[in-house]
Amino acid sequence: MTVQPQTFNFGVPWESLHGYSQALRAGDTVYVSGQLSHDMDGNFIGAGDFELQLNTTLANLDLVLDHFGASRTQIVETTVLVRNLRDNFDTVTRLHLAYVGAHRPTSTVLGVADLALPEQLVELGAVVRLDLPA
Repeated sequence: MTVQPQTFNFGVPWESLHGYSQALRAGDTVYVSGQLSHDMDGNFIGAGDFELQLNTTLANLDLVLDHFGASRTQIVETTVLVRNLRDNFDTVTRLHLAYVGAHRPTSTVLGVADLALPEQLVELGAVVRLDLPA
């Protein structure tokens, strides 16, 4: 029996334009595409405000987790892409710690020259294991 992967999308325009899903479940693993700061209509949120962008990005990650019935403690890896990393590193670490709490997933933080949207300062992807305790 072949099991088809389960996907999740917000229905924002760039999903079909770029040809990807926000997340894909394969077995007990959910691979979450880089989340960014947008509302459910696809409007970008927080131009010029790094903290607002990261908080909105993490809230969007929560929506993905909720769809799969997952919790933050089931996140095994995050990858955070940051423009102006030197200026924003302390905020990234503070908000990431507040988000994951005592749970310590692996995490890679990378400084990048640019991201997909002109005002975008942060993007965050994750890997989630549904077979871990919630």
